[in-house]
Amino acid sequence: MTLSLTEYRCWDALDTARLVRDGEVTAAELAEAARRLLAERSDLNAVAAPAAPAPGEGTARGPLAGVPFAVKELLAWPGLPWTMGSRLTATAPAPGHSPYATAVREAGVQVVASTTSSEFGLLGSTETALHGVTANPWRAGLSAGGSSGGSAALVAAGVLPMAHGSDAGGSLRVPAALTGVFGFKPSNRRCEPTGPEAPGLGALLVEHVVTRSVRDSAAFLAVTERRGPGAVHPPVGRVTGPPADRLRIAVLAPTLLGEQPDRAVRHELDRAAALCASLGHVVDVAPAPEVDGPELSRGFFTAAALTMAQVARAAVPLLGRPPGPDELEPFTLELIDWASSLGPDGPARAGRAFADATRAYLGLFEHCDVVLSPTLARTSWPVGHLSPSAGRETLIRRTEEAVGYTPIHNVAGCPGMSVPLGRHDGLPVGIHFAARPGADRMLLELALELEGAAPWADVRPPEPAAPGAR
Repeated sequence: MTLSLTEYRCWDALDTARLVRDGEVTAAELAEAARRLLAERSDLNAVAAPAAPAPGEGTARGPLAGVPFAVKELLAWPGLPWTMGSRLTATAPAPGHSPYATAVREAGVQVVASTTSSEFGLLGSTETALHGVTANPWRAGLSAGGSSGGSAALVAAGVLPMAHGSDAGGSLRVPAALTGVFGFKPSNRRCEPTGPEAPGLGALLVEHVVTRSVRDSAAFLAVTERRGPGAVHPPVGRVTGPPADRLRIAVLAPTLLGEQPDRAVRHELDRAAALCASLGHVVDVAPAPEVDGPELSRGFFTAAALTMAQVARAAVPLLGRPPGPDELEPFTLELIDWASSLGPDGPARAGRAFADATRAYLGLFEHCDVVLSPTLARTSWPVGHLSPSAGRETLIRRTEEAVGYTPIHNVAGCPGMSVPLGRHDGLPVGIHFAARPGADRMLLELALELEGAAPWADVRPPEPAAPGAR
């Protein structure tokens, strides 16, 4: 067949892999189509580094063989610079494949690029001194979210059927919500690791993908989750249909800091709750979890600050001095400075905040199977609202105001997903569903049911103006 870019942009990853297996399209044609679209959508500024065609490209085997793919620049991928969104590491070579990267490679996908992130994944907007601003394909001037903003923008724009992202507090789900794609965060430690398990921010990090279809996300999880002696949770395996039983769904409207979402977001939350009820699920209001939101936020940013302080110390032997404003962004430097003031009790205080919040949040599942909330308290925010130069206190306050739902799931180990069910003023509004640790399959089955009841595949961002158009 002659590969049509219009058709290519309508295929999900499983469609694409099937066409390759059936000989209807070649992996080389798909890679070329993806690279053409990457060039055409350079306005998104979502590519951290292009991947050169490799010898034998398109000859891989695996359930997703031939599917064009991109990895977030925070994931070390041999052949691509391990940029991590920072000038400090802009030319750092990637080490060998981690267990997670190995699982991705064995899935058979073709990596055509790495995608942009905020510096070290710290902020909920993808705008860096290294790469500049990643655009939201829905509307000029709006943030694509972060830190997996580049991947979400490319999938939303139809450049790739799926792309890798990572999530330590919402970094995959936040951009999914802002760009209208499906963002699933697996249970902590379900997937293969990217490195040694360690306390701090790294312990909250979960790897997965942003996709347009639920089945793609489920299929990718099936090939990257741990199996055998290292498995923490029973395997999800193949997900094919809605949950067999009707679920108890509890609606949680306020953020964990006790703030109500914007009116438009609340309206879309109510619509999502009504949809779940129409499908026969038992929907009720969630009791307010006794989570100390300010202390949880302090613990989260403490973990980030301590992690960045470790990065800065590791850079001293290479630079001959501590990294400064030529290597790190203002927010990162402010976190490092703040870390020095936390004192010896800082890590222990963060640990206590995490443990207390986990107990309180998991208590919700004594009364329900699923917690339903907005993904974000706002429908969108402009570029610059979460700029790394806005100042630490301002950035923490603005993050708390907008991103007050997602971090608890990384702390408590829960699976969570942003589902593109809502719309307001021509923009997507993500609706969030979470379950107890290990209940990933139940969430994905619910997502399949929601996708069938309220399809979103044909809801796309506007096409960019043709070159020279006025």
